Amino acid sequence: MRQRQRRVYQTMTVAEQVLDAIRSAVGPKGCTDDPQAMAPHLVERRGLWRGNCAMVVSPATTEEVSRVVHICHQAGVAVVPQGGNTGLVGGGVPKGGIALALHRMKRIRDVDAINFTLTAEAGCVLADVQKAAEAADRLFPLSLGAEGSCQIGGNLSTNAGGVQVVRYGNARELVLGLEVVLPDGRVWDGLRGLRKDNTGYHLKHLFIGAEGTLGVITAAVLKLFPRPAWRETAFAAVPSPEAALGLFERARNEAADAITAFEFLSRRCLEIAAAHVPGVADPLAAPHPFYALIELSGFGGADGRRRLRETMERLLAGALEAGIVTDATIAASATQAKALWRIREAVPEAQPALGASIKHDVAVPVSKVPAFLAEAAPAAENAVRGVRVVAFGHLGDGNLHFNLSQPEGMDGKAFLAERERLNRIVHDIVAGLGGSFSAEHGIGKLKKSELRRYRTAEELALMRALKQALDPKGIMNPGTVL
Repeated sequence: MRQRQRRVYQTMTVAEQVLDAIRSAVGPKGCTDDPQAMAPHLVERRGLWRGNCAMVVSPATTEEVSRVVHICHQAGVAVVPQGGNTGLVGGGVPKGGIALALHRMKRIRDVDAINFTLTAEAGCVLADVQKAAEAADRLFPLSLGAEGSCQIGGNLSTNAGGVQVVRYGNARELVLGLEVVLPDGRVWDGLRGLRKDNTGYHLKHLFIGAEGTLGVITAAVLKLFPRPAWRETAFAAVPSPEAALGLFERARNEAADAITAFEFLSRRCLEIAAAHVPGVADPLAAPHPFYALIELSGFGGADGRRRLRETMERLLAGALEAGIVTDATIAASATQAKALWRIREAVPEAQPALGASIKHDVAVPVSKVPAFLAEAAPAAENAVRGVRVVAFGHLGDGNLHFNLSQPEGMDGKAFLAERERLNRIVHDIVAGLGGSFSAEHGIGKLKKSELRRYRTAEELALMRALKQALDPKGIMNPGTVL
């Protein structure tokens, strides 16, 4: 049933003997059918998706996951793996069967500082993985807004992106090995900390980004990196997206791999963040149409710090002289750097104050970002008069959050009714530029129709063949992705 953009599913009947077998497999601490305890597991974080299930199961070990999945496989019961439930496409909302919540599996199994690896269980919160790496004087670079609550298993299952992709890559590029419970309950132990291993197919890549439809990631060997000694953060005003792209090109030429992040936002983004999030303020003296947030990081002693600062100053001075930057500030302390980052982080937090929102998580080649904005913004504004474009994101890797807020005075429900029409306009433009309609949020249940529209018949056939081969009974996260 669809009502006010909310999808509600009826519970699939699960035989009591199956539930009893699951209870026996995980013990009283590992499962619940209490409605109040289950409630947080049955709703997507924005409230757009609500589901139902017979039981929430919380295994504490891989062996328990294996037993539970085997029981469900034998009985033909759906299994929906859940991490921190911070996704935005409904992929973790159960559609009957059981929800498999992995929050009890939160051990850091191993840290090998010399090999620059960390082995973590799927239920580890991302921030705790970062802290474990830091304790070993190493860096785990995956960083995103939900890092205090999202879990590493969910990050890998959705191939999370975040703000440091420009230097370190997506989640997929931060994994050396996986442990996975397959749809029939067998365990594939691929926890290898090797950087070179050409022994057949790279099976780990089947499960990263699969959103729990091919198996349950229970642990991972993660890549660690040297911990930067210094960071320089700057907030620069630019007259246009083309100028922002020009600044990024200069930054790559000046700083090379020292670029940790390069974020882009419009004036509207800054204004709504300053208006609705305490502590956010414009760091520049006058308003400008667009902004770039730049972070460089480096190594070495005081000389390394000096060189990094000089690189940032040289970059901005040259850009000011060339007219692609009209004003800029460089953080003089960690506190000031945090305040600059808070502007960017506050944008999605502030946007609900504008009312209903239709969000697009898109990616185009970095060189095509200005072309996308030049075409998509007026197209959306022409489609719905008064729509407010809130465009921001990771210019350094071509991923923009092109969000559309309801016109002032328009009913929110009436605006959300325009979702399909606006999606078609935006996603067609993205496709025409060789881009993707889902950059880092995944497909889930929300974007299945878009997958069918924009991926080729051959790609879809391969996906279905993999699903059939690994999960012939279709119990793993049914109704998601395919």
